[in-house]
This record gives sequence, structure tokens and C-alpha cells, in this order.
Amino acid sequence: MTTEAVSSGTRAQIPAPVQKDYYYWLRSFAAGGVAGCCAKSTIAPLDRVKILLQAQNPHYKHLGVFATLKAVPKKEGFLGLYKGNGAMMIRIFPYGAIQFMAFDNYKKFLNTKLGISGHIHRLMAGSMAGMTAVIFTYPLDVIRARLAFQVTGEHRYTGIRNAFQTIYLKEGGISGFYHGLTPTIIGMAPYAGFSFFTFGTLKTLGLTRFPELLGKPSLDNPDVLVLKTHVNLMCGGVAGAIAQTISYPLDVARRRMQLGSSLPDFDKCCSLTKTLKYVYTQYGVKKGLYRGLSLNYIRCIPSQAVAFTTYEFMKQVLHLN
Repeated sequence: MTTEAVSSGTRAQIPAPVQKDYYYWLRSFAAGGVAGCCAKSTIAPLDRVKILLQAQNPHYKHLGVFATLKAVPKKEGFLGLYKGNGAMMIRIFPYGAIQFMAFDNYKKFLNTKLGISGHIHRLMAGSMAGMTAVIFTYPLDVIRARLAFQVTGEHRYTGIRNAFQTIYLKEGGISGFYHGLTPTIIGMAPYAGFSFFTFGTLKTLGLTRFPELLGKPSLDNPDVLVLKTHVNLMCGGVAGAIAQTISYPLDVARRRMQLGSSLPDFDKCCSLTKTLKYVYTQYGVKKGLYRGLSLNYIRCIPSQAVAFTTYEFMKQVLHLN
């Protein structure tokens, strides 16, 4: 058999379209992972403060957002603002990768297979992508929340590995890693859905109505227009603000359920409805269901802005356009 025949035979075993799809998915996965890590790295201190305030940590529950940002370094050192961030980075790469990759593929599926197009397919694809990413990465989110809730001198867990072992042995095995999954999935549907929907809609409107003012040629394909960087940042920030406002009470319930036995009143937070009712009855709307919302606006705007902007840039670098 000739070298040419062997080469041809090898190519026949792996058709070109399959190879193309595989590498496209791999590049899309990498682009989403990088975007997620960049986004979360910019707001890690704000994320820690958010968890402390949402779950009414006894050392900081009497403080506001900015007072807590000042108090944490004094009590725990500067690195206290990044407590739990190691677990976050381990989680956020696959989370961001799965979410962005799933969104692109769900959008194509809804359009080509089900004939759903326009704005509605962005909303549906975003919701499904967010829920898919949550299901795959949820245990790491629980670990990260537990580590971030700890205060120096009162550590329940010594690190990521110890947290995994402790939760597994003392909280019912695998099920211990899925406390709060229901409100997370329910909350993720509107959050991710409206986030992708708002960004995609703003992007389409900008490139359609003001292409010369807001757009520029893609680095990997001059025939494709992409938003300018500062416009990307603005659209991503608006998308994050709208999505967070809609889903915030569910996020509060999720955190309380995730923290489980770390909270003295954890027995009152065993289901979504009970947690929402307890928080509302005990603390009210402003100081309970929307506790830390001002911080969430501060953190979600740069986070989503960086996430969408980085992903759009990585798409060009990895030739996804």
C-alpha cells in the first residue's frame, strides 16, 4: 500500500467535518474558560464581601458594602479579600467554557433544528447554557462559598481538599455538594437568559444601525463586523445589571442553602421556598432578599463586561469567526 493510500485511509477514518467540529468546540471551550477567569479575577474581593453579607456573617453583618471591604483586610489581611478564590478559579474555567460553548451550540440547534430564531432563541439558548454550566460545576461552587464564608481564626476547612472530604463525610456524601442546586438552576435560567439576550440584542442593534460608529472588522475575518472594545464593555455591563436585578433573591437563597451547617440557622434553609420565606420574614426585602444588591451592581457590571468582551476577543484570536 502506498504512502498516499495510507494517508488517504487515515483521512477516511476521521472525516474533515468531524475534525473541524472537534477543533471548533475545543477552541470555543478555551475561549469561554479564559473569559470566565478574566471576569472573576477582576471582582474576586467583591465576590467575597457579597457572600459575607448575603449570609449575614456575624463578624460583618452590621456593616455595609464599603465598610466590609475596609474591615476584611484589617481583620484578615489583604489576602482575606481573595479567600476562596482558588476554588473559584478551578470552577470558573470549566463553568465559563461550558456556558459560552453551550450557548453558541444551543443557539445553532434552536435555529437550524427547531426553526426558532430572532430574540427568543437568544433568551432560550442563554438559559439552557447557564443551567448546563451550573449542573457540571456546582460542587466547586459550594466549596468556594464555604471557603469564602470563613473568617480567619475560625476556620472550619483548611483548604479545598479538606472541604471536599469534610462535606462528603459529614453531610451525606455526594448529595452534600448539591445543597442549593434547585434555586441555583431556577435563578440561572433568567440570569443567563437575560444576560445573553440583552448582550446579543444590543450587539445586533449596534452593528445593524451604527456599523461604522460602533463596529470594526474582526481580526480573523475582515468580512465580519465586531463591536469596538469600549462598546463591548458597555453592552456587557448593561446585560449583567439587568440580569442580576431579576434573579437576585434566588441568588441569596442559593448562598444560604450552599453554606448549610456553616450557618447557625441552617435548619430553616432546607428548601427554596422555606429559605425565601425565612429570609423575608427575618430580615425583610431590602435587608434580606436584596441584601448586598448594591455590591452586586458594582461587581456584575465589570464582571459581565469583561466576560463578554474577553470572549469576543478570544473568538477572534482563536479564529472562531
